[in-house]
Amino acid sequence: MRKDAATSQHEERTGHGAGTPAPDAGHHDAIVVGGGVAGLVAARELALAGLRPLVLEAWSSPGGVVGRHEVDGLALDAGAESFATRGGVVAALADELGLADRVVTPERHGAWVRLPGGAGPLPRTGLLGIPADPWAPDVRRTIGVLGSLRASLDRLLPARVGTADGTTLGALVRARAGRRVLDRLVRPVVAGVHAAEPDDVAADAVAPGLVAAVRREGSLARGVAAQRALAPAGSAVAGFRGGLHVLVDALVADVVARGGAVRTSAAVRAVARSGDGFAVTLGGPADAEGPDGADAPGGGTLTTPRLVVATPRAVDLLAGVAPGLAGLATDPGADIVLVTLVLDASALDAAPRGTGVLVARGVPGVRAKALTHATAKWRWLAEAAGPGRHVVRLSYGRAGDAAGARAGVPRDLDALTDLALRDAAAVLGVPLRREQVRAAARVRWRQGLPVPSAAHRETVRRVRAAVADVPGLAVVGAWVSGNGLASVVPDARATAAALAAAVPPDRPAPTAHPEA
Repeated sequence: MRKDAATSQHEERTGHGAGTPAPDAGHHDAIVVGGGVAGLVAARELALAGLRPLVLEAWSSPGGVVGRHEVDGLALDAGAESFATRGGVVAALADELGLADRVVTPERHGAWVRLPGGAGPLPRTGLLGIPADPWAPDVRRTIGVLGSLRASLDRLLPARVGTADGTTLGALVRARAGRRVLDRLVRPVVAGVHAAEPDDVAADAVAPGLVAAVRREGSLARGVAAQRALAPAGSAVAGFRGGLHVLVDALVADVVARGGAVRTSAAVRAVARSGDGFAVTLGGPADAEGPDGADAPGGGTLTTPRLVVATPRAVDLLAGVAPGLAGLATDPGADIVLVTLVLDASALDAAPRGTGVLVARGVPGVRAKALTHATAKWRWLAEAAGPGRHVVRLSYGRAGDAAGARAGVPRDLDALTDLALRDAAAVLGVPLRREQVRAAARVRWRQGLPVPSAAHRETVRRVRAAVADVPGLAVVGAWVSGNGLASVVPDARATAAALAAAVPPDRPAPTAHPEA
């Protein structure tokens, strides 16, 4: 087996290839702290408004959880690998960036769920595992006739049942469709997508508009069907030929072309007021998501009239700038480990579990919470890999686990490869041997998936209110908008556009202290 040489947290998570020319720090009139997709989208929006943004990213490459790494000669996504098509907002951005012809949808193999009692398909017409038709053959196979009978009662229940304001997704599904739908379909999906439990997430946060649709349509199943009808024709998710990380490359190039700059390995230590603007001090510990507390090279202080903070560290960084943030703490997010295996395994040519498998809690002998069969999901990757070579990626770590993804998950890549191989064989239903592993890679993400609970949403509301009281300041990112690019992109665009419009154009341009 050949293994990737880069296995440290820093190397694994920051191996992006986007060009990031060194900025002229004295000629930028907006600073964005955080170079993930939210920060880059915000910077682009500022540039579209005629401003010159400077993005400061603590890692050695931009992108955040939309990262890239190379495994066995294949350029693969190291984090997110698809986006929800709802609203068409990501596709519209791709079109503006010249990526429209690279948007692709997954192969139509379907996905599965692995339960303690066996495996079954997930609904092809559903939302977060909630079926639009409880009697569809794929649904009935997984939840059984009793589960379909109980789910059918949904259409007889008054619309008010389970739809109270602020209800959790778990309470909504349990009340209307029953425990089999919740435990066998919804719970594994929410764990895989949000690294959370359905009873811990607000229904409106993870499925915007669903509760209102249930009230309007009179049933959960019809509400799901109505929500699916609002989505663009085709798949509910999409990606890019070459990987989701091509979006980051395009955003960086566009920001730079419009007069902005992206500076990597630039950790921000502190933020303070400076006259009518802000002083941003560099050279402190990197973001909690980045290198293990290593000091960023360089230092100094930059001043700016406009500041966008696009990192979950925003509450800590801005405590001295926005008094209303005192005492607030956002959800820390799940601790996730992703293991990528490249296998010589012709038995996987038939995609025995479709595009991937979500794993319910309590499956004997399986620690992974999800598996993506990437070469079955994306045709472009299958073509790049060639016949018989397959890419599978396993995810470890759920919110609420005693030690996050570290609980029972080895740090040593050899031991982790053995674990991932056993899990892959179990959930795919195909024997796999160690000698079939061509390469393996480990990536760890922290603070990547905040749990969208009612408490977190209330904290976010208070954060936004506190930040709104400070002219020239804004916050963006999944921690405020919700997980996924379909939430992150429109929020970052709207927030940055409002910031550009609100700050008087005659404010002085930022200056840099000589040591910066």
